[in-house]
Amino acid sequence: MLYALQTIERSSLADRIGYEVLVNADEEIGSHGSAHMLTEAAKRAQFACVYEPALADGTLAGARKGSGNFAAVIRGKSAHAGREHHLGRNALAAAADFISGVDNLSGKRDGLTVNVARVDGGGPNNVVPDLAIVRFNVRVEQPEDSGWLLEQAEAIINEIDGREGYSAELNGGFTRPPKPMTPQLEKFFHALRAAGEDLGLAIDWKPTGGCCDGNNIAAAGIPVIDTLGVRGANIHSAQEYAKLDSLVERAKLSALLLLKIAGGAIANPGATETH
Repeated sequence: MLYALQTIERSSLADRIGYEVLVNADEEIGSHGSAHMLTEAAKRAQFACVYEPALADGTLAGARKGSGNFAAVIRGKSAHAGREHHLGRNALAAAADFISGVDNLSGKRDGLTVNVARVDGGGPNNVVPDLAIVRFNVRVEQPEDSGWLLEQAEAIINEIDGREGYSAELNGGFTRPPKPMTPQLEKFFHALRAAGEDLGLAIDWKPTGGCCDGNNIAAAGIPVIDTLGVRGANIHSAQEYAKLDSLVERAKLSALLLLKIAGGAIANPGATETH
């Protein structure tokens, strides 16, 4: 990103294109603190570039799923597991029912997945556990599926909450709306492909279940390509790597894309068509 912008500043087209750079540190946890800044910056722009890593072969993320993070808090009643087991209300057992219910929602809508990621609660073997917390992530392809998922999860939590001796509540929400492949965004990708051809690069893209700040920016109404960063693979694992030779390649790609837009060889991706 830096070297692409330095190239712009050294060119004769420097006064033909403006830019704003936003660097945030909370993207991996949902951009809770920076989401409003992304939205505000998007409203001042006509298009956006995000420097998430590309795949190892240079393939970009096209459409992206939306994402939500939730926690179900289930409370029961502790009791001695031997003497007074019948007086206890096992929060972990109720949590197991909740987990089974939300897990079964995966696939009930096209592309919808529920991933139960962590369960906290319990204690000594001789005590009926009175607290369980179930944390889970949801991915959706269509915006309307977010509301459907919430209705289903609330129905499951309400059934547990209605049991004698139990209380249950659902916390969390969707922080990344889906990023669909709109006609405007598709044109932006084809413009990038044309720039790649001039550099001898084959640019392709495909939908992904992953999400990033591009989701938030797209929701603000401007086209965004959000995998213009380094090529690499095995993201979020101990085997993650970046291909160093792609640093120059990707800097050239961004620089040429911006120069073509500034010079008019590529239409402004955010321009509104008139007839």
